[in-house]
Amino acid sequence: MFLQRFRERLVLLLIVLLPFHAFLVTAGTKILEGPGHAPLGWLAVWKEGLLGIVLLIALLEIVVRGVEWKMENGKWKMPRFDAIDVLIVVFLALGSIVSIFHFPFSIAHFLYGFKYDFLPLTVFLVLRRVHWSAAFGGKASQFLIGIGAIVVLLGLVMFLLPQRAFEWLGYSAMHSLYVPGGSLAAFQQIGGTVLRRMQSVMSGPNQLGLWLLLPFSFVLASLRHGEKPPHQAIFGFLLLFGAGILLTFSRAALLAAFLLVCVTFLNVGEHWNWRKLLPSIGAVAVLLLVVVFSFPDVFLRAASSRDHFLRPLDAVQTIVRHPFGLGLGTAGPASNRTSDACVYLPVDGDASWAEGNASLCVFLGETQVLPIDRECRCPFLPENWYLQIGVELGIVGFTLFITLVLLMLRMLRMKNGKWKIENARFATYLAFLGVSIAALFLHAWEDSAVAYTLWILAATVLRPRIRSYAAGGIASS
Repeated sequence: MFLQRFRERLVLLLIVLLPFHAFLVTAGTKILEGPGHAPLGWLAVWKEGLLGIVLLIALLEIVVRGVEWKMENGKWKMPRFDAIDVLIVVFLALGSIVSIFHFPFSIAHFLYGFKYDFLPLTVFLVLRRVHWSAAFGGKASQFLIGIGAIVVLLGLVMFLLPQRAFEWLGYSAMHSLYVPGGSLAAFQQIGGTVLRRMQSVMSGPNQLGLWLLLPFSFVLASLRHGEKPPHQAIFGFLLLFGAGILLTFSRAALLAAFLLVCVTFLNVGEHWNWRKLLPSIGAVAVLLLVVVFSFPDVFLRAASSRDHFLRPLDAVQTIVRHPFGLGLGTAGPASNRTSDACVYLPVDGDASWAEGNASLCVFLGETQVLPIDRECRCPFLPENWYLQIGVELGIVGFTLFITLVLLMLRMLRMKNGKWKIENARFATYLAFLGVSIAALFLHAWEDSAVAYTLWILAATVLRPRIRSYAAGGIASS
């Protein structure tokens, strides 16, 4: 019991601190190294270190419980492997084989690819095999909603801060750019405007919008079947998180949030008379459409939309040319970490602002104009997590991952073989569904706050069946 309580408290601490990772590492690097430095590597892996302690405790629990059960009952009690486990193990094995046998093999690409693609799945695989207290789900929900509110409020405050205030905290003097060898940009602006996108304490507005889907889902889940009409505070949190997602101007997060509301709408209790609200809902939908088309530079963003169309096509062509994959870390956020920082401007654009900055590679159209003394190696960003997996692990890896996502969604909606809605499971289902939808347009599983938190929450509600091994045979429970 002591190990379980200690592990659960560490997990809650991890859930609380993960959204603040980018801010803490940026400010910590400024304090230790001064301004203008890339995040310190040993400081940036604090979350993996804490996660490693959690996994070690979990493995110790599994061994201790197995030995205790053996001593009391004369049998070994072990969680059985189910379809989800098999898919993950095969997926991990495939990724390792493809990477090792692809020439030339890069240990840096492999390690970064493992961190983004495999580590969250490994965490899920282990943590679903330990016992979780009945109170953990409620505590995790409360912590997630409370931290979500703090993150949004901090984001609103940071809208008002000048650039020099961010530089004092350790952020880059440039906005809207990711430079692998430099400090983090404090905020992003919508191209062609001076309008900031809410980033708060996270590494970017898309990361913030996707993470806010988690507390947003837990608040939505309070409208589940069988509950009385919720307290007004529920609508306050929905409004706060909805506003936060909107101010990130992340279209993928907005689309996911809208679909989650629709899914919840189809699953609420009978006491809700939604028919009376349909005119109001329709009016809000029309108003949103008017706003979107009234400000196309803000919401439609032609240049960004063009990339969201062309980059997936490029990824599909790469998969066709390399059906067995290029190996871990060759696409997506991992390739961002090992490539140059590339900026693409229109053919008639002005690149003079980047002169003197040797870390930036600037293109006018498809022509490199800066720097002039070397050829740049730009990251491969398919803007689609599923296609990213396809580029890295080929058609088989692409198929395995999509199958895993669909099976996870199905299992999160089932209980003992029957369709049933429970608060913790339904909230996790909504969050997993939202991130999976956003992954069609972004590298949605990139951010550790999203990936680690969501896979841990899934592990607490998707425990495998237990199998007892005895001399006389095998019994399942």
